[in-house]
Amino acid sequence: MSGPREDAGALAGVRVLDLTSTFMGPYCTMLLGQWGADVVKVEPPAGDVVRYIGDHRGSGMGPVFLNTNRGKRSLCLDLKAPAGRAVLGDLARVSDIIVHNLRPAAAARLGLDPASVRAASPACVLLAFRGFAAGGPAAGDAAYDDVIQARSGLAALQGNGGDHAYVRSSIADKIVGVFGAAAALAALHRRQRTGRGEVVEIPMLETMTGFNLLEQQGGRTFDPPAGPAGYSRTSSVYRRPYKTRDGFVSVMIYTNAQWRSFFALTGRPELGDDPRFTTIRERTLHSDDLYGMVDAAMLQRTSAQWLAALAAEGIACGPVNTIDDLFSDPQLAATGFFRPVGHPTEGPLVLGSVTGPVSDDEHRWLAPRLGADSADVLRELGYDQLSIDALRAAAVITMPEQPSPEESARRA
Repeated sequence: MSGPREDAGALAGVRVLDLTSTFMGPYCTMLLGQWGADVVKVEPPAGDVVRYIGDHRGSGMGPVFLNTNRGKRSLCLDLKAPAGRAVLGDLARVSDIIVHNLRPAAAARLGLDPASVRAASPACVLLAFRGFAAGGPAAGDAAYDDVIQARSGLAALQGNGGDHAYVRSSIADKIVGVFGAAAALAALHRRQRTGRGEVVEIPMLETMTGFNLLEQQGGRTFDPPAGPAGYSRTSSVYRRPYKTRDGFVSVMIYTNAQWRSFFALTGRPELGDDPRFTTIRERTLHSDDLYGMVDAAMLQRTSAQWLAALAAEGIACGPVNTIDDLFSDPQLAATGFFRPVGHPTEGPLVLGSVTGPVSDDEHRWLAPRLGADSADVLRELGYDQLSIDALRAAAVITMPEQPSPEESARRA
């Protein structure tokens, strides 16, 4: 994992300083790295806590870390030490994008507040993830995925009038991370015209609230309100994978022609002329009637029969996969979505692809061991070997020991 990536990725030559942890920020910087940027992940001596999630082998290379931090370089740095903060300052000055999810006071102590970054590196893009936007009473509060799912209205939407429920994925972290990557690239594009960097703050609550309201604001879009918030199609109790004679399928019938075709498949073509179902406006107003009918009709055939009949009519449909099922899905198999890779210390891995202008560099698939690139990063900053040895002796930087032959064999 040593040495900057010199491949022809879309973001080749872009240097990213990553001071994030958990899921949101690391997902953002992982995307930037997959698209060709050189991402240096600064970790404390104990490492990013995510290293140890599901780390049943005790290597500090758990599955979430292996996925979320692929393609990065790890600099293990004690930022409590003045010498560690000096190294961070040197690295910040040569970075194109700095990404952190620190609270404002902590960022200021490290010289990563907007004023300090502008003074030291006017062309740098500073991307700061926040729980809540500045200016509100929650601005300094802690925030995690569950808290934001609840406060942004998503948990209530999932509950659909019953007990509130979280989406069983860290969806707020990941969505906000994607917004961060997009915002950083937009700022970088503007820098090409102006020569100046800028500060971009991405607050979780406000980002997820806007995301949820896209189709859910409903009558509250108007002032005064023209009706309640919400989108009746997605709130229908019948909007779910449909049970068939022998399993479940997903189906999305959308156009007028598709609905007429579906009604014919169910043996009730006259429903195509039912005033409740002739237009998208009327179908939306009568979502429960419509999808209740679909729910009942799907019991008429097996899953395979429905998938074949629906596909023949051009109606979007598909199987209901479990996570384990994904590894044998024929579409994913045919497109090579899952890729076997060999990690130098963790052995054979199977990793999913990342969408976008991904670099061809094999190293982009690999996550680093804690501190694996500490010495290389310092050399690039101009530190000589004597200085690097001194920083290591003072425990300001950490580098991993080489795994024993027995450990390497166990992970192979």
